[in-house]
Amino acid sequence: MPVSPVVVIPTYNEACNLAELFSSIFISLPDAHIWVVDDQSPDGTADLAEELLSGRDGCRVLRRSGPRGLGNAYCEAFAKVLKCGYSRVVQMDADLSHNPVYLPELIEASYAADLVIGSRYVRGGGVKNWPLKRVLLSRGANVYVRLVTGVPISDATAGFRCWTAEALTKVDLRSMNTNGYAFQVAMAYRAHKAGMKISEVPILFTDREQGVSKMSGSVISESVWMPWRLRLKGK
Repeated sequence: MPVSPVVVIPTYNEACNLAELFSSIFISLPDAHIWVVDDQSPDGTADLAEELLSGRDGCRVLRRSGPRGLGNAYCEAFAKVLKCGYSRVVQMDADLSHNPVYLPELIEASYAADLVIGSRYVRGGGVKNWPLKRVLLSRGANVYVRLVTGVPISDATAGFRCWTAEALTKVDLRSMNTNGYAFQVAMAYRAHKAGMKISEVPILFTDREQGVSKMSGSVISESVWMPWRLRLKGK
């Protein structure tokens, strides 16, 4: 059974960020296993990832051929990770908004919790390089999620997380049918409903400097109605 933590990173056109990201991860976690989950990036992300990770034990590049999307990518990767016997599974973005310096703290906190969230909105956390409008939108979205779903999390939309393997097996990945940022909310909701212990550690979130955001109208729309679906249907 692997003793190293695995870091799962979904990608779509993130070639410009990979070298810095991988280097930073290995500085913080020298024994990390990195799994890149690529959604057929036309910019060569998957090829570059394989080149940069060549010779590294436990590192893989999954080239997806099914429907694109953050939720689909994570669910496919998580299912494969669980079969490999990892005990700790980290998820993070590829755009350098999630600083790998926090990885040891997230993993350490997971020994006292089922799910650990790298949070922008607990004491000590924050955001960098965001305009005020986006900060207010993000904070408002998290208040909205908390009020509608009743999940007592300050940053339910955050994508920087560490799961225990046991926790991931309890959220029923096979029935997950959300994508975009609503996926993060749905996963947190299921963890809460399953009675898991969820903790948040403060992080400084830095907006991407290279590449293009994956935010779209459909992503925003799903994020608006998803909390109500969770509340009404319970899944």
